[in-house]
Amino acid sequence: MTKGTSCRGTRHNKTHILCKRCGKRSWHLQKQRCASCGYPDAKMRQYKKDIKTIEKKELKTKIEINK
Repeated sequence: MTKGTSCRGTRHNKTHILCKRCGKRSWHLQKQRCASCGYPDAKMRQYKKDIKTIEKKELKTKIEINK
């Protein structure tokens, strides 16, 4: 009896390819939507939590540079 590889071995098809707008490998072929930027929506996909984490990282690097 195999453990895990038999069901995992059939996973060889691509779900995501490169997005036209952001260039990341997050364009879902069946949904026809980018998981990263939200293309083909007119506005870029962005959440408040993403903005907060980016701001925290920027603040942390500014503090390290000033030391």
